[in-house]
Amino acid sequence: MLYFTGIIMADKYEEKIKSALQNEDMAGAAEIAQEYLDEVNNVRLNIAITGEGGSGKSTLVNALRGIKNKTPGAAPTGPKETTMEPTAYIHPQNDKIIIWDLPGIGTVNFTADKYLEDVGFEKYDFFIIVSSERFRENDAKLAKEIQKKKKKFYFVRSKIDNSVRDEKRDDPNVKEEEVLNIIRNNCTEELKKLGFESSKVFLISGCSLHLYELNDLRKTLLEELLELQRDVLLLALPNISLDVIEEKKKTLESKIKWLTFTSTAVAAVPVPGISEGVDLKIISKFTQECKESLGLTPELLQKVSDLSGVPLEDLKAELKSPLTGGEITKELVLKVLAKYGAVITAMAAEGGARFVPIVGIPVAMALSSVSTYYSLKYILNSLVEDATRVFMKAVSRSHL
Repeated sequence: MLYFTGIIMADKYEEKIKSALQNEDMAGAAEIAQEYLDEVNNVRLNIAITGEGGSGKSTLVNALRGIKNKTPGAAPTGPKETTMEPTAYIHPQNDKIIIWDLPGIGTVNFTADKYLEDVGFEKYDFFIIVSSERFRENDAKLAKEIQKKKKKFYFVRSKIDNSVRDEKRDDPNVKEEEVLNIIRNNCTEELKKLGFESSKVFLISGCSLHLYELNDLRKTLLEELLELQRDVLLLALPNISLDVIEEKKKTLESKIKWLTFTSTAVAAVPVPGISEGVDLKIISKFTQECKESLGLTPELLQKVSDLSGVPLEDLKAELKSPLTGGEITKELVLKVLAKYGAVITAMAAEGGARFVPIVGIPVAMALSSVSTYYSLKYILNSLVEDATRVFMKAVSRSHL
């Protein structure tokens, strides 16, 4: 039931909007849509990264934030425990997401029996339990306590790149998949001995996010989180695979209909080449959100360059949309829309009155924001193409 909470909420708002539009209450429809978007934009997510000292917790915190170790704003890392108290790291793309770097369990100041109480258990939405070698009794105690309190936890075996490298050094002929299977089976056996019969362990390297099983962990989280939390987390994650970019596109696409509804009561700006006016304020704000979610701002491109080792200028060379070049202004958006007005008009003509599927033809015909809808879709598609090219360039020779 929890999984469908977000869907039920969206359906409730959609029914209200449909009723308002059928009564030709455009202002009411816009207000309801904005109410929904406000709720979506205020979803909070607290993620706890825990485990024994020196297991790679802080490196994972940095990786989830798209930040390289030892750079400004990164969680401190080292071979020994570097986190002395629960430390909050706000996600650079969404200040509603907080990733908590928790002290190592079983240390002098954080003993296993009082650990959850000492770190403030209640505020976290789920836990990631990290081990760099093998899962120990303290990890199992922690997992069982979390389980008792009916919250989710996930086992992560970190520093996999180091393990693979060490095995290949000892045996140059060993295949990487063989090494991964050995590690995975060992982890499973360890957890069975500790009382966890069927726990999944995710093999991860915080220094090479696109390798190994971070993508599997991502999929599991997105399946098990509440829908709105899922969307918030997805849009904030680094682009670790083409699947992530595609899923981000779908999530951003789902916002377009709500943004269109908010524009129904707004006077539109006429654009050469587009048969109807567009809401430049809404389009500008959405464009900025797409740039941030898809990792296309100058700051985020620099982080991709730092992590991948690909020069920033080489990444920028993959950008084709004028919207990726700098600050998003209404003037820039207007210029882009005017240039590609014929394309957007063609999209609108192909979609016809059914451009907002949930309300059907009679209601869609009453809306005055068809061009806003297709302008948003065109901009999203353009930025997704740029994000895809940047990702392919980054992984072509990267440590991402």
